[in-house]
Amino acid sequence: MAGTSIKNTLADVFAGIRMYLPETEPRVKEKHFTRAELRERYHKRLSLLPKKERRALQVKHYAAYAWPILRALIVIGLCFIILYPLIFMISTAFRTRADMNDPTILWIPKNFTFQNVRDVVRTMDYWNTFRTTTFLNIGCSIVQVLSCALTGYGFARFKFKGQKILFFIVILQILVPPQILTLPQFKFFRYFGPGGAINLINSPLTMYLPAISANGIRAGLFIFLFRQAFKGLPKELEDAAYLDGCSPLKTFVQVMIPNATSVFLTVFLFSIVWYWNDYYVSTTFFTNNATMALKLKNLAPSLEQIIFGGTVSASPRELIVWLEAGCLVAILPILILYVALQKYFTEGIARSGLTGM
Repeated sequence: MAGTSIKNTLADVFAGIRMYLPETEPRVKEKHFTRAELRERYHKRLSLLPKKERRALQVKHYAAYAWPILRALIVIGLCFIILYPLIFMISTAFRTRADMNDPTILWIPKNFTFQNVRDVVRTMDYWNTFRTTTFLNIGCSIVQVLSCALTGYGFARFKFKGQKILFFIVILQILVPPQILTLPQFKFFRYFGPGGAINLINSPLTMYLPAISANGIRAGLFIFLFRQAFKGLPKELEDAAYLDGCSPLKTFVQVMIPNATSVFLTVFLFSIVWYWNDYYVSTTFFTNNATMALKLKNLAPSLEQIIFGGTVSASPRELIVWLEAGCLVAILPILILYVALQKYFTEGIARSGLTGM
């Protein structure tokens, strides 16, 4: 103890002496160079290097300046190519017929008008069509998301006989065109039930039954996405739930779904878009049901009957203003939905297996 106290005392003494001694090595103040001085120092040091190393550094230096410019040009070009149809649609939807015949007008119309949109809304019976499409769209999308999620969870977490064969059938759902299945599906719904006594054509059940059985529009892709997403979640989550006494279904509802909400949202948005834009299945199983895609498909003859009184009074070039206005009002709900949920949609794509497996 005595030795320690003496050592501490001597340390305090020397510290006090150093406080009064002058600094033997004064601090060097940092010098701030101007751009011209920095450039001169850079070229001076560059001239001291061998010729080969000097060229390599110069190429690297110029590439560091050129790459951001090149990257910006590539991104701007790709964005223009992707957004060109949307920009053209918005530009044309608010033009008059005379502007379509004016070669000096490229993007901004001279005569801005909302009359095209009003005519299209009246021709398409927009609000009744919107209500019908939403009933089929939202309902089928919700049912299909749930059925595909359960199927994908089963493929991801459980081992059973015939699993590979069944998953191969799921892959075939992605690869096989829907036109091949149209005739057997139509016959199935036309002569439904025991003895084929029930006719489901023109019934919403022709859309809901495939969605319930995980066989709706693009269902194979959705099952695949859910399988990839659930395989990426830690197995310990399920093990902990099983130890707490949860059944597989309760584990799926209380543990797996909260950890895969972004994937559910992504699949839900995909399903809404494909059901909203579908007219092939709609024309196959419906003859008197008005959906947004069917109204848009038949917009040109409807315009001739309702707007022009049964006579063609507009050239095909002039008719474009109404057709583009119809496309705009048809996709407007989907655009609003995407803008509102864009953040979660992008996150779901990153987690669902589309970007890598």
